Amino acid sequence: MQQMTHQIAVKTQGRKLYDITTEVTTWAKNCGLHTGLITLYIQHTSASLLINENYDHDVLVDMEAFFSRLVPDGDPLFIHTIEGPDDMPAHVRSALTQTHLSIPLIDGKVALGQWQGIFLYEHRHVQSQRKILLHLIGS
Repeated sequence: MQQMTHQIAVKTQGRKLYDITTEVTTWAKNCGLHTGLITLYIQHTSASLLINENYDHDVLVDMEAFFSRLVPDGDPLFIHTIEGPDDMPAHVRSALTQTHLSIPLIDGKVALGQWQGIFLYEHRHVQSQRKILLHLIGS
């Protein structure tokens, strides 16, 4: 059994979903393991990780439209607004999504479905530098 770690840094340009599939799958392939489990973990409270469709871009647009309706910026319900009207909504969005993902490694490949991609979901409108930790355990 072997373990490997890596960090991906993503410069975001505001609120949207950023496809990180290629970075993750390339790293996992280059590790040279055949079978295992890869875990991704984002070290932030206002961004998250998702597996979603990576074929039709409209899915990503619709995801953001849904979350904008579900957790609107500037909602008077929120008192935590120290960094602006998108601050607390970003935290709620993170709580509703995921800070980590686990994906099997089978035959040396990250076992995503045909139309699946891995996304960093930036919940703030400002530019950010996001860090995602990868951990692969296997043989």
